Amino acid sequence: MRKFIYIPIIALTLASCVRDLDTLPLNATDPISEYVYGNSEQAYISGLTRLYFQFVSNDLTDLQSMDGGASEIIRAFWSVQETTTDAAKCSWGNDAWVRALNTNTWSDAQNDAVYAVYVRTLQGISYVNEYLRQTAPAKLQDRGVDATLAAKIAVFRSEARFIRAYLYWMALDAFGSVPFITENSPVGGAYYPKQASCTAIFDYCVSELKDLLSDKSPLPEPRHLYPRADKGSAAGLLARMYLNAEVYTGTPMWTEAKNMCETIFGMGYSLCPDYQALFRGDNGQNMQARGEFLWTVDYNDFRTQSYGGSSYLLAAALAANDITDESRPNGQRHGWAGLRVPYEYVEKYFAVTGPDYQTGKYTVGDKRGEMFYIKGRSQSMEGALYDFMHGWSCLKFNNIPHDQTDESFLEMSATKDFADVDFPMIRLGEIYLIYAEACMRLGQPSSALPYLEELSARAGVAAPSEITQDYLVAERARELMWEGHRRTDLIRFGLFHTDTYLWPYKGGDEFAGQAFPEYKCIFALPPTELAANPELIQNPGYRP
Repeated sequence: MRKFIYIPIIALTLASCVRDLDTLPLNATDPISEYVYGNSEQAYISGLTRLYFQFVSNDLTDLQSMDGGASEIIRAFWSVQETTTDAAKCSWGNDAWVRALNTNTWSDAQNDAVYAVYVRTLQGISYVNEYLRQTAPAKLQDRGVDATLAAKIAVFRSEARFIRAYLYWMALDAFGSVPFITENSPVGGAYYPKQASCTAIFDYCVSELKDLLSDKSPLPEPRHLYPRADKGSAAGLLARMYLNAEVYTGTPMWTEAKNMCETIFGMGYSLCPDYQALFRGDNGQNMQARGEFLWTVDYNDFRTQSYGGSSYLLAAALAANDITDESRPNGQRHGWAGLRVPYEYVEKYFAVTGPDYQTGKYTVGDKRGEMFYIKGRSQSMEGALYDFMHGWSCLKFNNIPHDQTDESFLEMSATKDFADVDFPMIRLGEIYLIYAEACMRLGQPSSALPYLEELSARAGVAAPSEITQDYLVAERARELMWEGHRRTDLIRFGLFHTDTYLWPYKGGDEFAGQAFPEYKCIFALPPTELAANPELIQNPGYRP
């Protein structure tokens, strides 16, 4: 049985997920400790790389019963955020996690996707804590680390703290109260970490992020170390947490959300003029796309051969017979026939007309709706939830560089097995929408309308004349589609579990949809973790 007490960081010979963080090849069973770190800058960089790498890792050390790609944290978190909503359904009915998430019928029974989110977040937090222990100033002094290297390590430590805050946010959003551990928690022995309340975890993350944003913080200034975390990343996560404060703690923080967005507006970010370019295979090299990113996770066909994250969204969005010698619709070689969008979502939010399922053509006024693939599909999922060819395929994530076509890409024989698309964890488009919502809640909509005008102009649609909840629900559905926000959004707007808003297969096997219990706005703690840690208490509504 595993307890989330302390998991020593294992230094692996990794293909770095961060372009400018090289790795230090070590024995795969050696813990990173004093004798490994010493005075070597490379060793400290290697330890930091391991923290970033966990977002794309297929390592099955702690999830041996699961497929490696399915357990990757971005893939697992995406699945619980999107397939539980109106935005996506998965056709893999034989996979243990799929049916429960598709139909909002999960229970306290082990669900692989939910379990992976729990384990990966808490495991990652443990890795960060150990890195912070091993890089504490007293440790560095004992090792004779000089001032120059110590200053660099202080930067690494600040990045690690941001990663920990992001992981705690993911755990808080999915599970509410979770075990709480920091670098100051006991190590070894029979220590069982206790759960902290949602408010306590929220307050801790806010405190950490505010400290990382302070003038004394060594966290790099915005846009200096792409794709590593910086003060823009911390500000973006803090704005997101303020946006959802009422859900997490019962107390709204709209003013704080508004103010943090305004801080971000002064950090030099700008909207990419081409929406599609944000999700293309060269988005990490395209400076216009990078100008919008506050934080991404780097995916690379050569260095990060993961079956999660962007690779998952590329391959699972097409069937094998969609990929031919003449066409690679999104620039990769595989079709897993897994993920698609209910037509009702597309029709409601993108106002498509004239779909022709033989030619694959349709008409849409919003440029963001040009991402769908419908050739050979059937429109409705009714009675066909587990038939991939029913519903619309989404090609928002696309390996083809922004300045190439499918044809020119094929001519270069450049199709790839894995993704080159960096996954946007936080971007400016989201910040614009956080600002709009905060301004609406505060009765100050005029402040936000210019930012919505920018989003509308990029999409080629008319800008709103007012800001309403219905508009924000719809605009977030369009702008942030398939980026891992939908469940959180629907919960915040009171639409996730209620009968106020229904979608196909919501709450059960009936196509029309139905409400489901409110306690399912958070997931059950995995039963294996309850058995391993006597301090844990199951979330309300689930069996203890």
